[in-house]
Amino acid sequence: MEDRRNIVLTGFMGCGKTVVGRLAAERLSRPFVDMDEVIAQRLGMPVKDVFRRLGEPFFRREEAALCRELAERRGLVIATGGGALVDRGNRESLGRGAVAIRLAASPEALWERVEHAQDRPLLATRDRRAGMEELLARREAAYLEVPHQVNTTGRSLDEVADLVIGIAENAERVGERWIGVHHPGGFYPVFITRGGLASTGIYLGTRGLQGSPVVITDDAVGPLWGEMVGQSVPTEGPPAQTLAFPHGERHKTLDTVQDLVAGMIAAGFGRDTTVIALGGGVVGDTAGLVAALYMRGVPLVQLPTTLLAAFDSSVGGKVAVDLPAGKNLVGAFKQPELVLIDVEAMGTLPEEERRSGLAEAVKHGLIADPVLFEMLRKGSYDLAEVVERSVRVKAEVVEVDPYEHGRRAVLNLGHTFGHAFEKLSHFRLRHGEGVAIGMVLACRLAAHRGLCLPSLVEEVSACLRQLGLPTEPPDYPAAAVIEAMQSDKKKRGGQLRFVLPVAMGDVRVYDDISGEELESLLGSELGPAGRAR
Repeated sequence: MEDRRNIVLTGFMGCGKTVVGRLAAERLSRPFVDMDEVIAQRLGMPVKDVFRRLGEPFFRREEAALCRELAERRGLVIATGGGALVDRGNRESLGRGAVAIRLAASPEALWERVEHAQDRPLLATRDRRAGMEELLARREAAYLEVPHQVNTTGRSLDEVADLVIGIAENAERVGERWIGVHHPGGFYPVFITRGGLASTGIYLGTRGLQGSPVVITDDAVGPLWGEMVGQSVPTEGPPAQTLAFPHGERHKTLDTVQDLVAGMIAAGFGRDTTVIALGGGVVGDTAGLVAALYMRGVPLVQLPTTLLAAFDSSVGGKVAVDLPAGKNLVGAFKQPELVLIDVEAMGTLPEEERRSGLAEAVKHGLIADPVLFEMLRKGSYDLAEVVERSVRVKAEVVEVDPYEHGRRAVLNLGHTFGHAFEKLSHFRLRHGEGVAIGMVLACRLAAHRGLCLPSLVEEVSACLRQLGLPTEPPDYPAAAVIEAMQSDKKKRGGQLRFVLPVAMGDVRVYDDISGEELESLLGSELGPAGRAR
């Protein structure tokens, strides 16, 4: 393993962190660090005495300092104390750039391992079994936020060590990065990799997805990646099956959803299935709605193969299909169990699709990440970093507003205009191209209102041109564009809402844009087809 990132093992008392960590370190010829042992040595007393004499708050401060210290080192195998990564700050500091793995076990197995232990200060209660289970329940949500999970119940130490080493070797082989996304129902990780599609089975396994999988894809992506993904997924039941539908936005319909559901029923899939959405945004939206509806909901995994889907539709939990009246009018909120992004898969994209996808990254930079915007403006960037920064902006927004009641509306920057142009073009205009044009129009409208400096209009336009994206709207009559906007599902009280930039990294939502303003923007006062004079 070349980049020698730390391997961090965490989990509840009795899960095997120390013994598995020592075994893995020995096999990998790496230094092993037991955090509790280090603290005990530095303070000159056992951990139970630290708790008894100095108190748990003191111990937790020492633990947090050690997490920060170890995060600066490389190539270690680290066993944390059971409560170390319950703290989010510790998870972020020690887990950054590391392979973080939670070792889990059933309450019965854990009790069997710790029942006779006398060195567990947090079990010093009258009913030790009840105390253990109550503490485990309190920590479980935090443990589930560790990106990789290994269930040790019924497995030998050698088997667990093999799994840990396999996860670590894969993470280093594919250059794994990850971002956590919180939502009202829990948490899921977004993994960003180079070549990770071939390891899909590893990622499903580390999130506990063991049921019979169905890969839903389209007839363009399926021949490229379908077999690889299906073969990578070991199952306890029937092997993974693939259902494909014709590619293209015009097939993102309720008829396609019905056909896919019928195919799953015919194949005998039950409540234990996992839907794997393999493809671009159309596949992710359509398969996501299938997962939300099939037998009242089954687990969903998003495997986006386009930049647009990676930046946008795969994260956030919104899934939908189109109606003749407009885009995404029938849908649901369906959070994935995980998202696996493979930037190498983006190498097969036609150049126009790659450019289209980057429009969403520009949007995220304009919303909240000026550094990302500047990378794209210069045209010199690492694609994995662009994906990571863009996904992080999306994740931070959807975390605070999972159901689009407030802040999440800023993600619609450029979309009200863009969707109208897409519809008028009968979807010959790509989504990212529509968003690019829409962002420029949003900037022009903001400048016209005095909300932003006129220089921002040219700054955004120049960035989009650098990426090969259009900045001028198609030559549709202003009245037709405004009429097409009326099917926008994001209206409130019948009033269209527009996201307008105030400055780089600062955008706001306005619902007081008059028809006259839109006609002026799209019509003759700004020049033909909205071109600024």
